[in-house]
Amino acid sequence: MHQLDEQTITLAAVCQVAELVQKLARKGQSNDEEYVCLLNSIMITSPQNTLEVYGGDIANLRIGLQTLITHLGNKAKAKDPEITRYVVSLLSLERQLTKKTKKLNELGERIEQSQRQLAHYDINSDTLNASLASIYSDVISPLGTPIQVAGNPEILKQSINQHKIRALLLAGIRSAVLWRQVGGKRRNILFSRAKIVACAEQLLKQI
Repeated sequence: MHQLDEQTITLAAVCQVAELVQKLARKGQSNDEEYVCLLNSIMITSPQNTLEVYGGDIANLRIGLQTLITHLGNKAKAKDPEITRYVVSLLSLERQLTKKTKKLNELGERIEQSQRQLAHYDINSDTLNASLASIYSDVISPLGTPIQVAGNPEILKQSINQHKIRALLLAGIRSAVLWRQVGGKRRNILFSRAKIVACAEQLLKQI
């Protein structure tokens, strides 16, 4: 797999997190398969390759690839500033994280604890949702400006939805870390947009 493919896949995963967070916050809905795939990505810490983190199937990132094409492509009308804000915020929080070794170590330890819980609970269980949400709140959120999630107040009031959204945001950080590890840089998004969009379109055709 080429480096551009890996960068596009990991950036698409961050876009998919943003899309699912918005859907959950506004409608209280989450597609179980896509949601579970993103939560699992947090737990896969020693993958053989990038795609393995996302269940080994590019189809699991269909929404993210479509979102990436919409937001980096030239269709100005289709762009949603809220989605862009979530993606930019996740990449920015990840940059803060990589500067703090102590926080990175703490994150690793907390994820290991959650991996142990997987022996007893499903990844999509309330227990693991709460566990992953607390990692986000304790380790990631204090690193920079907290991500303000907009949506239906009635939905956002429910703790189960709060946990799901924070667990998703943690998955977004996981993919942002991976994106950087495969050579992703902010300037790529600015100067190589056409290449990234073309790559995402190619990947979508494989589904």
